[in-house]
Order: sequence, then C-alpha cells, then structure tokens
Amino acid sequence: MSELAIYNIKGQSVGKVELDKKIFDGKVNEAVLYQVVKMYEANQRQGTADTKTRSEVRGGGKKPWKQKGTGRARAGTSRSPLWKGGGKIFGPHPRDYSYSVPKTVKKIALISSLNAKVNDNGIVVLDSLKLDKPKTKEFAAVLEKIKARKKPLIVLEGKDDTVVRASRNIRSLLLRDYKALNAYEILKQDKIVITHKALEALTKLLVKQ
Repeated sequence: MSELAIYNIKGQSVGKVELDKKIFDGKVNEAVLYQVVKMYEANQRQGTADTKTRSEVRGGGKKPWKQKGTGRARAGTSRSPLWKGGGKIFGPHPRDYSYSVPKTVKKIALISSLNAKVNDNGIVVLDSLKLDKPKTKEFAAVLEKIKARKKPLIVLEGKDDTVVRASRNIRSLLLRDYKALNAYEILKQDKIVITHKALEALTKLLVKQ
C-alpha cells in the first residue's frame, strides 16, 4: 500500500498521503519484532519476588536431636529445606530483568511494526486533531466516527493539553508524541491514529536516523 486516506474528525475522507517507500516498504521482520517485544516485556517486570533461604527462616537454632544413637538421620536444624517450615532451595530473589538492544534493532522493529499495521489497515491518518473543549464525550465521538474506538494509539506532533485532558478517562487508549513511539505499543494497540503532521515528522525522523 503506497498511500493512505486522510480523514477529518468527522470521519470524512479529505485527501490522500503518499507513504515514503524508504520506510513503508511492506516488509515485516518478525525475528527482530520478537526480540524487541521480549525486551520491552522484560523491562516491565518488577523483579520483586523473594523467598527465604535456610539462613533467613526464623528459628532452627537448636539441634533437633543428638548426632548419634537415635536411629534417625542426622539433623542440624529444623529449618532445613527438607523440613516443613524450612528455607527454600534456589528460590527467586529480587533482581533486575531489564536489558537493552541496539538502537538499530529498535529502529528496524519500529519500522516493521508500522508496516505490519499498514498491511492490516490498522493506521488512520487525520488531517488534524483539534478539540473545542477537553471533553471525553467529544473525543470518544471522534474515535467512533473514524472507527478507532477499541484500543487506539493516538500519535501527535507535540503536546496538546486539550487532547490530553479529553483522552484521560478513555480505557485502553494510549497517547504518544511521535518521537516516543515504540514497536511494542504499536503492536499492542488495535488502531494507530496519527495526524498528518506527525506522520510526516515521524517519516523524516526515521529516514534521517
């Protein structure tokens, strides 16, 4: 697909935009997308799971019975991992799961995710997104008219306080500046709603990098 229709906030087609073939070539690198999505998911992990080892469990200071003569197995503490109430062997401890991939890999993944959305007709281009008042009802009506009510990712060029306030109470909606886009959020959301200016700025940014 070499071009996309441009809509106004009433859902009417008002023109078309030619997509730059340097970026929108229709190719999707699934291997890179897998790497990057896995990284973003790992970076969201809290890593707070913790268990107590035998040295951290309370009690167990006294030897349960003498070493020899009882006929039972030797035991030095009642907090052995083999005993009820004992410590855990190789249990989880707080750790940082986050890691990073090279910028080039992130860029390839971002371009691939955009192409995947274009291939699935998942991108809606708006001529502009200007609201008279920061009303959630008004913004929801716009999303309804452009058929992007479910899990939309709104991409703007710069911050618009009116849109920010109007979109705050819409569940599953993400609002991003074009510079802050990433492959994970693009794939996670159903529709990408991007203004014409933001699309042009994003294309220039990706070509330049």
